[in-house]
Amino acid sequence: MTPVKEILAEMQNLSPEDTKLVEKAYAFSQKAHEGVTRYSGEPYFVHPSAVAKILAQMGMDPATVAAGLLHDAIEDAKATEEEVQKEFGDEVLFLVDGVTKLGKHKYRGAERHAESLRRLLVATSADIRVLIVKLADRFHNMMTLAHVPEHKQKRIALETLEIYAPIADRLGMGRIRRELEDLAFPAIDPDAYQHALEVRKLKTKETEVGLKKVQREIQEALAKQGIKDFRTDIRMKGLWSLHQKLKRKGDDITLIYDMAALRIIVPTVADCYAALGLIHSLHKPLPGGFKDYISVPKPSSGYQSLHTTVVTDGAGIVEIQIRTKEMHQQAEFGIASHGSYKLLGPSATAGAVKNMSLPWIQNLIPNLLNFAKKTPGKEAPANVPRWITELAEAHAGNTGSTEFVEGLKSDFFSHRIFVFTPRGDVIDLPIGSTPIDFAYAIHSDLGDHMNGAKVNGKLVSFDTTIENGDVVEIITRESARPTAKWLDVAVTSMARRHIRSVLDLPERRVPSAPVKVDTRVLRKKVAKEGKKKKGKIKP
Repeated sequence: MTPVKEILAEMQNLSPEDTKLVEKAYAFSQKAHEGVTRYSGEPYFVHPSAVAKILAQMGMDPATVAAGLLHDAIEDAKATEEEVQKEFGDEVLFLVDGVTKLGKHKYRGAERHAESLRRLLVATSADIRVLIVKLADRFHNMMTLAHVPEHKQKRIALETLEIYAPIADRLGMGRIRRELEDLAFPAIDPDAYQHALEVRKLKTKETEVGLKKVQREIQEALAKQGIKDFRTDIRMKGLWSLHQKLKRKGDDITLIYDMAALRIIVPTVADCYAALGLIHSLHKPLPGGFKDYISVPKPSSGYQSLHTTVVTDGAGIVEIQIRTKEMHQQAEFGIASHGSYKLLGPSATAGAVKNMSLPWIQNLIPNLLNFAKKTPGKEAPANVPRWITELAEAHAGNTGSTEFVEGLKSDFFSHRIFVFTPRGDVIDLPIGSTPIDFAYAIHSDLGDHMNGAKVNGKLVSFDTTIENGDVVEIITRESARPTAKWLDVAVTSMARRHIRSVLDLPERRVPSAPVKVDTRVLRKKVAKEGKKKKGKIKP
């Protein structure tokens, strides 16, 4: 189990009261779980102590770390809500209670899936830290998945891949998303996992020596330039991500250039661009391989970094990422980095992080769950991402579980692309989107009167699939109206809803965005196996 000193060592700007809170929660949880073991035979307290360390590494505040230690104390141990409240107060109890309620819902098809998602989002609307603790909890459970019975492994892995990894991705928690995907992968498709592993080993062996040489050259150049306090590291592509790319490239490994990426972390934004210039002076950049996410951050997550792909002598084609320390924190932990206690500083009050619960989440929930009617003329908070507004509007009156889940899969959980209006505004859409989806993402009137579309200056049909970086222009005519055929083309729930409204058609199931992995058969199989072998999951 993780000693309390290791947890505290990961935290910064701790006051004596903060230290006392974490130590007290550690001792309380250890006693509460006394005599309880996991599937592995280890003391159960190994799990909450590991979750607390993960949260501390994210930079979470002492109350959240304490909640990580206590998150199973009521549900699976000997503690009561009254005891937790008395010893740790309302704030910690709220976080523990939120995570406890989320844990009661297991993945059992569309109905349970929908209910689990609803509760997850409701808890998140009250305090973002509930979701962060849950993701840390799931992360450690996946690390020990091998000790769980095989039929349960598949179910848990599927839930992780379809719910938790995409949520982490949409919240900008890149590190957690990658880890969850790779931990779920072998349970979902062992053969594909082994293939991806072998491909990565082969490519790593081919480029390892050359990549380290490139790394040393860049380190020397940065030092000569006078850039101080920088670090470089080599990041290998995640196995699940590699698997997805291999499928898109027809299993041709020669077409995969980002198997290994060289990451450079520097003190300032100016240093980022200075480093970019140095790299391009050393190695020829690949045409079309440069992306400036510092000047134009990713709209969905706020991700910032410079990406460039260069041709080297010893390592072939190499992707290089350049960012500041703050950008790296954001890229790794996303939304958690906004609530980081170490970033808030020593003057942070006890409820400071709680108050940082994102307004866009709070705005989303009433609409999404139909708990409150939409107020005419009410504007969303200024910092609400476009995709959240779209999601809220698209599912405002959606109460059917199947439709709810399918809509979330296409609008919230799908991989995203970023395209541009002729004025340079960035529009965030699911992969597979068409000009129809683009038009309705901007405004319903634009979609309702759409008469034509241009992509990168060329006229295209309405069923054209838009790609990352495309510039899309919508041509309108006052007399133009949607047709029923548009429902077979539109991908987003928002577009389909508006089309049905104009055509005065009832709500119905329509094709959703393409799914990377067809898991329908697997879900049925897992559900069938689950009926044969009943038992409580406690990885």
